[in-house]
Amino acid sequence: MAEITATFENTIETLLAAKRFNSLRDILTTMNPSDLAVLFENLPKDKIALIFRLLPKGLAADTFVEMDNDLQEMLIRGFSDIELREIIDEFYLDDAVDLVEEMPANVVKRILSQAASETRAMINEMLKYPEDSAGSIMTTEFVSLSPDMTVTDAIKNIRQTGIDKETIDTCFVMDSGRHLIGTITIRTLILADEQSKVGDLMDKNVISATTTEDQESVAQMFAKYNFMTMPVVDSEGRLVGIVTVDDVIDVIQDEATEDMEIMAAITPSDKPYLKTSVFEIWKSRIPWLLILMISATFTGSIITHFEDALASYVVLTAFIPMLMDTGGNSGSQTSVTVIRGISLNELNFSDIFRVVWKEFRVALLVAVTLAACNFVKLLIIDRVSIVIAAVVCITLAFTVLVAKIVGAILPMLAKKIGFDPAVMASPFITTIVDALSLLIYFSVASMLLNI
Repeated sequence: MAEITATFENTIETLLAAKRFNSLRDILTTMNPSDLAVLFENLPKDKIALIFRLLPKGLAADTFVEMDNDLQEMLIRGFSDIELREIIDEFYLDDAVDLVEEMPANVVKRILSQAASETRAMINEMLKYPEDSAGSIMTTEFVSLSPDMTVTDAIKNIRQTGIDKETIDTCFVMDSGRHLIGTITIRTLILADEQSKVGDLMDKNVISATTTEDQESVAQMFAKYNFMTMPVVDSEGRLVGIVTVDDVIDVIQDEATEDMEIMAAITPSDKPYLKTSVFEIWKSRIPWLLILMISATFTGSIITHFEDALASYVVLTAFIPMLMDTGGNSGSQTSVTVIRGISLNELNFSDIFRVVWKEFRVALLVAVTLAACNFVKLLIIDRVSIVIAAVVCITLAFTVLVAKIVGAILPMLAKKIGFDPAVMASPFITTIVDALSLLIYFSVASMLLNI
């Protein structure tokens, strides 16, 4: 792909230098909007606006939607009012809303001033929905039919109105009060008798989302039911929009990125890594690192408290990193598994006892295996006494047991009280388990070594 892009770039530069704009336009119109967006990112900035103006209006709008925010802003600032109005007129409503949400206030003001009054009213209406809700990602451009229509009338209606709709594969049947009563596919209409009624052919078992439903829940329903589109209704069951699969893919990607960043103790960011400044990266990471650093002082306090024990048996110090690392790794394995189960709706808080019981049994098997292997290693390789080996291995077994139970419980508790379970991933689990492993270590040492 990189070689193809480089070839296109060289071809474009050659055609630009020769001022062969018609040939250049012919090449650009054969490309996919997503590929064009990547191509524009690699072009010299002084050439982008010129080449963009060569695109047909529809292709230009589709390409513009695929561009990153910085490039979009640069083009908007260079557009004349007429050019901006033409681009906005080609947008689907959900894409126009996304653009308004991402642009600076002065750019937004200009966008809205050039949008048609009806479009502007719909954009403002959709911006009222909660962030990350179904209402915020839906589009109002869908095909609606009446149950009394014949198949012939329905197809005629689709031909007349479908050109401006985001999808016509699934049509939505509403009564006179705009209440959603069914769905029907274009396949069903084409294969049906021309005089059949839409109401007799439609699927009445409709699964829909409400405008305030979390977008992640909507994405999960798409995965569960293999949807391409999903209707969105208000509190009274009136159809107000639809969510399409391309928007859901974006949601899944954004949610996965956000979870990964939270699990790594980083404040989530919408910007690509290479376009995020050093200061912004520092700002997203330092609060979590400060919190974790302060919480890690507990482990230092525990070691200080048992300083005399360590002085008596200095060899105990050598095994602290191994115990803490093993405990942290064990807890992280469990927490990540549980967090994934929660995100896929496989686990609820009511399953907490089943989860703990399963992880307890897993922990026993893991603890026995690790302790046995470590006991042999301590006697043969490290050549410590049997008592010291027993202290380390007993601690190791209990640490693994506690770590896995803590890793199972904390994410589920976090979800129950309204926090993102991903917050309880590796960094926090590791910090908590480090402190617990030291307490267990010195408690066992005190009992077996009489210190």
